[in-house]
Amino acid sequence: MSKQSEQKNSYVIRESHIRGAKNHYKMMWVKLYRTVFDIVLFYLAFIFFRYGRLTDLPEYGFLYNYFVTIGYAVILYWFKKTYNAELFGFIRVRMLALSQFMAQLFSAAIVYGGVCIGWRHFTNPCIFLILLAVQLAIDILWSYFGSIDFFRLYPPKRTVLIYRNEIDRRRFGAVKGKPIERLHEIVDEIQFDGEFKDLEEKLDKYEAVFVAGVNSNCRNGILKYCKNRGVPGFFLPHVGDAIMQGAEHIRSFDSPVLYVNRTVVDPLYAFGKRAFDIVSSGVALILLSPIMLITALIIRLYDRGPAFYKQTRLTKNGREFKILKFRSMRVDAEKDGVARLSSGDNDDRITPIGRFIRKCRIDELPQLINIFKGDMSVVGPRPERPEIAEQYYETMPDFKLRLQVRAGLTGYAQVYGKYNTDPYEKLEFDLFYINKMSFATDIELCFATFFILFQSESTEGIEEGATTAMSTGKKALIDYEKESEKGEQEENV
Repeated sequence: MSKQSEQKNSYVIRESHIRGAKNHYKMMWVKLYRTVFDIVLFYLAFIFFRYGRLTDLPEYGFLYNYFVTIGYAVILYWFKKTYNAELFGFIRVRMLALSQFMAQLFSAAIVYGGVCIGWRHFTNPCIFLILLAVQLAIDILWSYFGSIDFFRLYPPKRTVLIYRNEIDRRRFGAVKGKPIERLHEIVDEIQFDGEFKDLEEKLDKYEAVFVAGVNSNCRNGILKYCKNRGVPGFFLPHVGDAIMQGAEHIRSFDSPVLYVNRTVVDPLYAFGKRAFDIVSSGVALILLSPIMLITALIIRLYDRGPAFYKQTRLTKNGREFKILKFRSMRVDAEKDGVARLSSGDNDDRITPIGRFIRKCRIDELPQLINIFKGDMSVVGPRPERPEIAEQYYETMPDFKLRLQVRAGLTGYAQVYGKYNTDPYEKLEFDLFYINKMSFATDIELCFATFFILFQSESTEGIEEGATTAMSTGKKALIDYEKESEKGEQEENV
């Protein structure tokens, strides 16, 4: 190695250490900021519980409120993780405040229910309502000033997007919108799929890297580069990454071995999941029956058409079943016989009543009957129509991997994606869920579903004129790649 190369490596290592120390200091400051906020919230809750007369027994009151506050703190911590309630920089200020408040709302409701059950009478809820009102004001102030301080600590990083083709480039769409653009200034876009050594020197001028679709050797090189240099790297996963995430480490060999196979649901978990489906859907059907009755009546009176809409969908192992929904479109919405998804607000097939019930998700309520019957589960991959699924299989055979488990009302793709999320990314979301299925994950996703009710973009439709969530341009590019690969194989022969 030349003296010049040694000096360069020494400089790079020194700069990496300095960058790492700065990032560590910033992260410590952010964590301290969050910790102080949590302490304030918990102390505020303790003061309210201490003087809120949760119990009529003075000799036990003080000690009792200690336990109530601790229980509230534990529940609140779990809900804040579920709603990403401290994710500065990656979500908007209003959504940050909303996620904080929803965590506190559910925590207070559970604690209130526990107090009522513990003392066998209804405690005055005023103390909880006042606590929530005070916390909401604090949430708004904390989210606003905390975000200002966060962006002051983390100015925009010079960021490069590295992608293989136009399909992968489109997956960077969320990086270019608010608030992510305040963290990453996209200064360059590189279409590349060669050897990492030909790319390495170009990366030195960037402070963050986003990668999608490049070959595995190049991606591994970028991974190591980010680790060694202390450069933040963001990698959009392949389906293989989602599968490997659920791999099991086998310790019987003298070399690291990861075991992968088709998902087999644990019998105890399967029993608990089915019991939860029956109980939750049964209770929900009873509680929501007035809303469902009124909705059915309004739809019926609007155009004299049927209130419910039955449609063939796919569930575990490709079994077909009839899904139930409140009808939100005209009776003749598919008179041409072509199966197509909705294009959202621009879809003239949607009735005014349908537009409202879609926005409020009321059209999905009849699926509680499917859950009670066993066709679906509360949590699982959303069931696709056979006709649309077949179109996905043509260009993406891996889409069948979603059928390893029973279809669900909500899931990863619904909580973290949108109605028009690309099917490839839906598959990745669903595989992430299948790999980490557990009762705790199901409960977390159930509560996280409430949060998306306040996100109007989660119901965005597909492109106008399209029939599936896979755009025409993307399908054409996939077909082009297949033809290119076929041509290369014929030339090799």
